[in-house]
Amino acid sequence: MRYVLLLRGINVGGRNKVVMAELRQAVADLGYDNVETYINSGNLFFDTEKEQREIVADFFDFFASHYPFVEAFSLLSAEDYATEVGQLPTWWEDDMARKDILFYTEGMDKVGLMSYVDSLKLGDEVLHISDRAIYWGKYSESSYLQTAYHKQLAKSPFYKQVTIRNGNTFSALSNYLKP
Repeated sequence: MRYVLLLRGINVGGRNKVVMAELRQAVADLGYDNVETYINSGNLFFDTEKEQREIVADFFDFFASHYPFVEAFSLLSAEDYATEVGQLPTWWEDDMARKDILFYTEGMDKVGLMSYVDSLKLGDEVLHISDRAIYWGKYSESSYLQTAYHKQLAKSPFYKQVTIRNGNTFSALSNYLKP
């Protein structure tokens, strides 16, 4: 089965550097097949017949010993990802200043995050909460600093428990998950 592992907080602003070629080789050495990466922000693809819980355990151990600054990641099967794409909100196709997907990371308090986000008073923005992520759209770049996303969520403890991809990256990742 094909999977994507979305790492949080690597290669951002010159910190937490991970060389993708080295990461691909190390993951292949762990026994994963057809290992690929997309751009330099921690989008890792591979094939395996292992169960998801076993994969998660493998990667928690791997990162603890090889890249201890990688404390959070999301794991989705190709099927999980296709389900997410199939359930995009209708506003996703609107012309917007920003579109972000905040993927829940393994072991995080999803219920707490969903409750927190649901309580926010939205500005010039829309959101959609799914089983694996929160989709957030911002209509105007000029009002971005006034949004709940910027003023509240980005400053909350939950922000460090999600891994974020923009709309263009989200679309591109689908290509790596096809058989």
